[in-house]
Amino acid sequence: MIDPAVLAFDIDGVIADTMHLFLDILADHYDVHTVRYEDITCYQLDQCLDLDEETLEGAIARILEGRYRAELKPYPGSGEVLRRIAETTGRVLMVTARPDPGPIADWMDRLLDGQHHRAQIVATGSFEAKTDVLLQNGVRWFVEDRLDTCHLLKAAGITPVVFSQPWNRESHDYVQVASWPELERRIDYP
Repeated sequence: MIDPAVLAFDIDGVIADTMHLFLDILADHYDVHTVRYEDITCYQLDQCLDLDEETLEGAIARILEGRYRAELKPYPGSGEVLRRIAETTGRVLMVTARPDPGPIADWMDRLLDGQHHRAQIVATGSFEAKTDVLLQNGVRWFVEDRLDTCHLLKAAGITPVVFSQPWNRESHDYVQVASWPELERRIDYP
C-alpha cells in the first residue's frame, strides 16, 4: 500500500491526457489526421511518428505554451484522487519535466478545485532532474509514465508507479496501474 503523504505525481501522461491533446493539435492546427494514440509507442515522438520536424516541434510548443483550441482533459478520476490526497495529507506535489509550469498551473488549479492552495508544481526542465526534487521533498512513491525516469527513481530509492501508456509497454518490474481508480485502491489513506 502507498502512503499518500510520501506520494507525488508527474503531470503529462499521468494526470493530463496530453497525448490526446497532441493528436487534437495535429488535426486542428496542422491538418494531420493519420496519427493514432496507439502509434505513440515511444516517449521520443520523433522515433515513432512519421511527422516532419517543424510539425512535431510546433505541436509540442503549442502544448507547453498553452496555444491550442482543443481541450486538455484529465484522466478520469485524477481530480478526485488528487483532491482527496490534498485533503488528507495537506499537500499534493507534482513534478514535471516541463521547463515552466506556465499554462499547466492554471489547468491544475481548476482540476484541484477547492484544494489548489495545497498543490505544488515543480517544473524541472528535464526528466533527470526530477529525482533531486523528489528526494528533497521526502517522496518515496512517484507516479510516472516515462520508464527512463522510473529507472532513475528506483536507483535513488524512490518507488516508481508506472501509469500504463502505449509508450511504456516494455518489460519492467515496477508497480503498474492502468487507471486512477486502480491507483486509488493502492493508496492507504489515514
